[in-house]
Amino acid sequence: MENNMSLYLMIGGTVLFVLILVGMYNGMVRKRNEVENSFGGIDAMLKKRYDLIPNLVATVKEYMKHEAGVLGEITELRAKATSGNLSSDDKVVLENQLSSKMGGIMVAVENYPDLKANTSFLQLQGSWNEIEEQISAARRAFNSAVTIYNNAVEVFPSNIIALIFSFKRKHVFEIQESERQNVSAKNLFS
Repeated sequence: MENNMSLYLMIGGTVLFVLILVGMYNGMVRKRNEVENSFGGIDAMLKKRYDLIPNLVATVKEYMKHEAGVLGEITELRAKATSGNLSSDDKVVLENQLSSKMGGIMVAVENYPDLKANTSFLQLQGSWNEIEEQISAARRAFNSAVTIYNNAVEVFPSNIIALIFSFKRKHVFEIQESERQNVSAKNLFS
């Protein structure tokens, strides 16, 4: 009778242990899928931004001929971003670079009163601001999902499951140091 009780306890303990492991694994998968879903939301907003960039660049280019290099860099970054050959981590890095360049262009526009009054530019700038706000909201949701996922990857005991099944940390969208500083339009033209 005692042997049967010990056997039942061992089987019950093993089943409980397996159920806990399965639950932790499924939780990790759900968190990873939430990160991917959040990134999909950002991707949709970025597509809108990529579609807007050529129109904005073409309008600004007429007024800002001597900033052609910066405009060329923005176009090149857009081409890389829309190539479809980037991992989500690579896309995060590229998006940080693109945001920095576009922020500089928007500040540089202050030196062109005719451009600031141009109806096409004003409409594009309004669309740009709206998209940037949507991207900002999507980035906050993404960063929240990534933080929850990264916590699960790193804290005990789920880190053991993460190690066994190769769940890796994800990168969050971060503000680059250059974007934390006040931008001087004067310095953009030096």
